[in-house]
This record gives sequence, structure tokens and C-alpha cells, in this order.
Amino acid sequence: MTPNSPSPLDIASMRRAEFGFPGALRDQLVAAILNGSKTSTTGLVVDYEHEAEPLPEVGSRSVVVDSDDRPVAVIEVTGVRVVPLAQVDLAHVVDEGEGHTSVAEWREGHERFWHSEEMRAALADPDFTVDDTTPVVLERFRLVADLRQAR
Repeated sequence: MTPNSPSPLDIASMRRAEFGFPGALRDQLVAAILNGSKTSTTGLVVDYEHEAEPLPEVGSRSVVVDSDDRPVAVIEVTGVRVVPLAQVDLAHVVDEGEGHTSVAEWREGHERFWHSEEMRAALADPDFTVDDTTPVVLERFRLVADLRQAR
């Protein structure tokens, strides 16, 4: 750990950042965070409300967990915007690090995730769907620490 790295106590008290659900998608997203290609993410306002979690705030830090629930990284929020789904821009899409080259392609993949049985179960809404007006949280972040080396 570097002198500015968070201590184990700091890490234990941080909010957890879970990208997707455990499995292949989470593994892909965590790898993209760790290699620096993923510096943004998109969440649903309704998901934050359902979990009774506050929206992210600039400067807040969280610990990224992998599919095995192990802490692998610390990230810090550098920007937050809440916009209707129709206003997601290409720069945000590209910075998500998933290889999408158009907003339409990105939206198709995200709608598949948001309309999945897993997501609908997590929201306790079997008929949940998104549309152009659905409020989304566009979060930008930076990698603060790679915790894999500390193990």
C-alpha cells in the first residue's frame, strides 16, 4: 500500500460498490475498473430508492467487491449527474469501458440487464421497465487503490 492508500479500517467502513450481479458481468466490469478502462457507471434512481441508499456524492469513496465478495479496489466519485435515460451521452457510454461505440448499443445492453429477472427481483417489481424518461445516475469515478496487491 502506498502512503495515501486507505487503511484496512478505512476500507472496512466504506460503502460497498457492487457492479452488476456476481458472475461474468461483474468480473468483466471489475477487470475494466482495475485496468483503468472503466471510469463511469450508470445506476437507476429507483434502485437507490429501493435500497434506501443515498445517491453518490463527489469525493465519496467505496470499496469494489468481486464476484467472490472480496474487496479488490477503492474508487472515489469524481462526478454525479441525474438525467433521463434519453440524455445519456456517448462520452459517458465510452467511459463505462464495456466497448460500446454508440449510445444505442449501450442502451440495448443496459436495458437487457435492467429488464432481467435478477434486476426485477432485486427491485421487487416483476414488471419493471425503463423508458426515455427513467431517471438514471451517471457516476464518474477514479481508481484510488488496487487492493489485490495487499492480499
